[in-house]
Amino acid sequence: MLYLLYVLIAAVLILLELIYFRIADRFNIIDRPNKRSSHTFITLRGGGVVFPLAMCCYIICFGMIYPLFFLGLLLAGVVSFIDDVHPLPNWIRVVAQFAAMILLMLECGDMLIWHNWYIVALGLITCVGIVNAYNFMDGINGITGGYSFAVLASLWVMNSKVPFIDPLFLAVASISVLVFCWFNYRTRPKCFAGDVGAVSIAFIVLFALTRLILKTGDWTYLFFLAVYGADSIMTIVHRIYLRENIFLPHRKHLYQLMANELHIPHTVVSSIYIALQGLISAGLIWLPMNNVLYCAILFVLLIVVYVAFIKRYYYLHEQATKKITKE
Repeated sequence: MLYLLYVLIAAVLILLELIYFRIADRFNIIDRPNKRSSHTFITLRGGGVVFPLAMCCYIICFGMIYPLFFLGLLLAGVVSFIDDVHPLPNWIRVVAQFAAMILLMLECGDMLIWHNWYIVALGLITCVGIVNAYNFMDGINGITGGYSFAVLASLWVMNSKVPFIDPLFLAVASISVLVFCWFNYRTRPKCFAGDVGAVSIAFIVLFALTRLILKTGDWTYLFFLAVYGADSIMTIVHRIYLRENIFLPHRKHLYQLMANELHIPHTVVSSIYIALQGLISAGLIWLPMNNVLYCAILFVLLIVVYVAFIKRYYYLHEQATKKITKE
């Protein structure tokens, strides 16, 4: 019966996604290519609304188990969707994200040591940073959905070893990701996630990951996001080195160089990121070695790979930028 319920949830989410496509088309909620884009055609934006809708299905089917989490997801998702339709000032989005993260932390209140306020503050800043990194990495077909599924699969495995969250929560979240991938993980996608999608799925993943870290006391599980983290952090470092304003739009992420300058198909680039994260997470879960040592070695390797790639191919980006400037 449970599997039949999963099929029913998937069918409902597909139907809701198709209804949203009609609404987005009617109200012109679209993504137009620009100088920062890695795509060249107009596509419906906001298809990631399926992620918060999936959490609504979870509540309807299994009850309001995590009310503060859901309130935070609703806040972050609604503000992000409004931003998709009509761009909002940065401060509104940041305030909404911090408020949502506070609700997330309050939901984990029984697991947190609140008198260590500096740890909680650092956690809030880290979580908001991860949400924005997730959003910045949402630039090519399939990467957000596929990568999120890899992370959720790792969390599913850990939950079977050390229960830290309702497994039905992870199941419904995974179903929503697969539904989104059906429409997005293709050469010519039917929709993009939009801010609502990237922020919402990041919030869902972070909630589960936070509960795992608090349950085990092991921060190394942050490396379930190692590939996104390495690309995001090293790109910021690179832009600082170039004396650029890191808050302005750009096309300097590693995945963007692969898709734009090396002309590797989007789905192939996404698959590389997904497979690499899957391998890293599998090593963290099953390799018989100290997690801290494993992550330290991995950290160095990811930096070396990033630097080597930039040294080899970044000149292509500079050439492309000069060409665009002349035109």
